[in-house]
Amino acid sequence: MDFLLSLTFITLVLLLLIFFYIYTQSQTKGYHPIGGTVFNMLFNFKRLHHYMTDIAAIYKTFRMIGPLHREIYTTDPAVVEYILKTNFDNYGKGPYVHTWLGDFLGDGIFTVDRDKWREQRKLSSHEFSTKVLRDFSGVTFRKNAIKVGNIFSEAANSNQVVDINDLFMKATADSIFKVAFGIDLDNLSGSNEEGVRFSRAFDDSNELTYLRLVDMSWKIKKYLNIGSEAKLKKNLKVVDDFVYKVIRIKSEQMKQNNSLDTKEDILSRFMQMENRDPKYFRDIIMNYVLAGKDPIAATMTCLICMLCKHPQVQDKVAKDIKEATNMKEAITSVADFEDRVSEDALEKMQYLQATLAETIRLYPALPLDPKICFSDDVLPDGCIVKKGDMVAYMPYAMGRMKFIWGDDAHDFKPERWLDHNGCFRSQSPFKFTAFQAGPRTCLGREFAYRQMKIFSSILLGCFVFKLSNANEDPKYRTTINIQLDGPLNIYVSPRSRLHNS
Repeated sequence: MDFLLSLTFITLVLLLLIFFYIYTQSQTKGYHPIGGTVFNMLFNFKRLHHYMTDIAAIYKTFRMIGPLHREIYTTDPAVVEYILKTNFDNYGKGPYVHTWLGDFLGDGIFTVDRDKWREQRKLSSHEFSTKVLRDFSGVTFRKNAIKVGNIFSEAANSNQVVDINDLFMKATADSIFKVAFGIDLDNLSGSNEEGVRFSRAFDDSNELTYLRLVDMSWKIKKYLNIGSEAKLKKNLKVVDDFVYKVIRIKSEQMKQNNSLDTKEDILSRFMQMENRDPKYFRDIIMNYVLAGKDPIAATMTCLICMLCKHPQVQDKVAKDIKEATNMKEAITSVADFEDRVSEDALEKMQYLQATLAETIRLYPALPLDPKICFSDDVLPDGCIVKKGDMVAYMPYAMGRMKFIWGDDAHDFKPERWLDHNGCFRSQSPFKFTAFQAGPRTCLGREFAYRQMKIFSSILLGCFVFKLSNANEDPKYRTTINIQLDGPLNIYVSPRSRLHNS
């Protein structure tokens, strides 16, 4: 006991000395102001993005003091453009980010730099541009939108509440697994228990991995296999068992078919082009699931929630969909309405596009994106960055900054995305950073918008939504990408032109 007390005392003294040194260094001219410490971040972990937004409202760019390395956080579009484009080669994932995320995401596109990143970027860029993937994904999205719509129809008939967070999480998991890997996860029906266990373990691994950002003791916990790291290891075992099984099945299928058939899913197409070990494909799967599952589900849930809170916007969206589909007569089912949602109709839905963008502005998929500085540098604001410093821009906070969006930054206002003709107009990617910018701009941006437009046009064309608790706001889990926490219950009623036969 005396030894442990002594060790604790010595550790605290050392930490105080380190903090004092870093603090005095940070007061030197040319350094950003101090916003807090990593201990503040750990204490506020459950509301981390709100906490960082509050600091960003005071300082555009600031430091968070920690004993291991310096951390800089920014909402300044000029700084964002500098690290993502102007001096792109000097800012990347680096060993720090790779070590932090590596157990979960491996050597996937979100954790690597230079040649490994370029290789995966090139292959992924090719896949996203193919007509085969576009057609296959469109069919998949529409089928799952109909399934969700049928669940809404049953709820409307029985006047039952629906947890849209759970529903969209299941639907997007089904969609991404079918499109990316050719697997029927079937979470919507709940018939695939193995798939349900995978999804739960994946989500928990995501949160436990993100905890490493603010938990300075995570490497000790990992070595001793205790606490959060023991939980992470257990969840990753479930994830890996499932993923490697998918790879084995896919490999056997391709051998039987002699790889001659045109493959529609992304994994099959990667496996045709690349002769790699299963770990390579495992990492690709993990990164695609991270990019394609939670962000779409969270955006759809937040979209419905915002439309419930702003019924006049919900009516405008419904009108936009009706006009784009030239819908005049009554329809008998969700599938009947889906038939009217053509590719041309989707392109015409400008107000829906603006509403989706406004939702993503306030609830971006990637709330915080860290980069490591590879050599000493000076940012556009004149402040110094040292080799090894972490520089992170914050899309979540940026979407709420008045100096970027005006005094109504906190308001839900789709009209800010429309020109005087009512046509959607995009914003600078260094201001609207939800899809990153520069060479690492999200390859799946249009892919994601298309999936969301298919889902939302079909569902909002058929139903009216109302929150079961009007005061309820979306709550998030602090994960690598935004993932909503807990149920968000709504009431559903059919629009007047939808009549059950």
